[in-house]
Amino acid sequence: MSELQPLSQPQQTAEPLLNVQEMQFWLDKAVAWGQADSPDTQKDTCLHLNRLRDFLQQLLAHISNMSSTAETMKKLPLLGQFLGRLCWNPYVTAGDTSRNLLLQCLWGLYSEHPSNAVERKANQWIRKVLCQLATEEDDGVAQALMKHMGVPAKEYHLNVLTKMVALLQENVGKSCCSLSNINQRCSCDNILATSDACVPLITCPEASPLIGALLQQPVTCVKEALSEDFLDALSSAYSSRNLSLEEQALVSLWHHSLPSLEEAVLSLLESVTNTTSTPQMLHQQVAQSLLPKACAQHCSLFLVTNDIFRSVLKQAEGNESVKSLVQTFTRCFLWELALLQPQTSVSLKAFFPQSPPSLLVPLLTLPSEMPQESWRNHLNWLSGSLQRLTEEEEEGNGDSRSTRGHYKVFETWFLLVQCAHWVQAAVQLLVTSPEDCGPLLRLLTFYHHPTNRWHHRALQLVGAREAWEHLRSVFSVSARPPIDRLQSLVTLPSSPAPLLTLSLLVNFAVFCQQPLSVSTEILQTVVHHSGLVDEAACVLSSLELRLSEGSCLSNDRVHLRIKELQKTLTHMH
Repeated sequence: MSELQPLSQPQQTAEPLLNVQEMQFWLDKAVAWGQADSPDTQKDTCLHLNRLRDFLQQLLAHISNMSSTAETMKKLPLLGQFLGRLCWNPYVTAGDTSRNLLLQCLWGLYSEHPSNAVERKANQWIRKVLCQLATEEDDGVAQALMKHMGVPAKEYHLNVLTKMVALLQENVGKSCCSLSNINQRCSCDNILATSDACVPLITCPEASPLIGALLQQPVTCVKEALSEDFLDALSSAYSSRNLSLEEQALVSLWHHSLPSLEEAVLSLLESVTNTTSTPQMLHQQVAQSLLPKACAQHCSLFLVTNDIFRSVLKQAEGNESVKSLVQTFTRCFLWELALLQPQTSVSLKAFFPQSPPSLLVPLLTLPSEMPQESWRNHLNWLSGSLQRLTEEEEEGNGDSRSTRGHYKVFETWFLLVQCAHWVQAAVQLLVTSPEDCGPLLRLLTFYHHPTNRWHHRALQLVGAREAWEHLRSVFSVSARPPIDRLQSLVTLPSSPAPLLTLSLLVNFAVFCQQPLSVSTEILQTVVHHSGLVDEAACVLSSLELRLSEGSCLSNDRVHLRIKELQKTLTHMH
């Protein structure tokens, strides 16, 4: 076949006139050139490169004007073979212009929504070519490069990968709002294809800028979307630790992919419930997970995360590990949310749509945000409000009303679990300022017995008062009674709650006026016989963490007593 005359530039207003003969000519050339491993083929390749670029430019315009990949392949059946051969010719791919044109032709052939077998097969072939072009070392290419160009194969493939990522990233950077011509094709159409093409490159470090650009691309068009395959591959690679994502890229992944967010939350839940961590370790683990920060930035992420916690607690409301995680997560979330103010205008109601509105701000307010002398009035008001809300709902007659009531009671309790800083403050006041203890004991009783109806909770309140009064006697400066009764209050099934009594016990040991040696002896004896050594150590660590965060006034005496009591519990193991 005779060589063609130089091809003219295509008219922008008319479809390029390409035919099978022209494609056959260039396919013959590509076959003859092979991998450019002889002086003659190298010379011929170089002589035709400019004309080849012109042809590729026209070919790209032709592809862009086709209604579908199937139509393009029907008119140019040799197109795939032609592009495939050129992709493996080092002299063609060495130049930026030729390589970019080849890659753009491949993007143009990729079907966002393949509707037939031809388009599905073409998509598979394009992904395979891109993957091989970017990551594999073909012996023939390597030999040709080392022999004729003096370029190691690894360096060649790294350069190809870098150039390809740069081209893709440039396309991602464009958005439909930047287009000046309203008749021009929306560049958001490329986002899906680009993310699909990125799937084979997920674990390549060089692709990190492209992955970040795709994840953080602002949504400016309803057409814009990321491939599910891309998001699944990212999530899988990250969870298996084959991929490192920057902080904002990870947050964006959770924002784009609900399964990846759910996996992250469940993974955190599993790690917490399967291991024994101190409150300090748990706080560090939750903060490092980035989930509180992500939830503060995106309300939708918080709603999903919170709903997972809600579901787990509905199934096991007495699971102390989960309750500790929820409390720690909420504390970290509120801290991150405060850092965003006033940049974010999202209201607390948007984050907590199912919580009782009247209790939302009072409970989310931290004890450190008001004078300690105001705590009692605040806690008394909270206790009275909780009592009214729960009793109003629980007194309803009929199944539907009862079901709704149980739902409201649970949501009230769930918010109290999230804001357990006020529960801890109530325990401290019961030790340091024991007058008017009824409202504080009601608050603790509801926290430990959320699903009991009010008349059953009244019995629990009697038990809680008995435990509190006995602890006051045991830790009084005057002659104390035997601690046998205290043992039963901690361990018997009829006790108000072992952890309620244990929390009071630890706080008495820390804040009471008894000498440290006496408090240590009482605590050591009770936890030894009850088998609650680990639980007592956890209460101590939580108290230490709360004091160190400035949630209440404290002094050196209190911190010293905590340290000494911790040493005692450690030696008991």
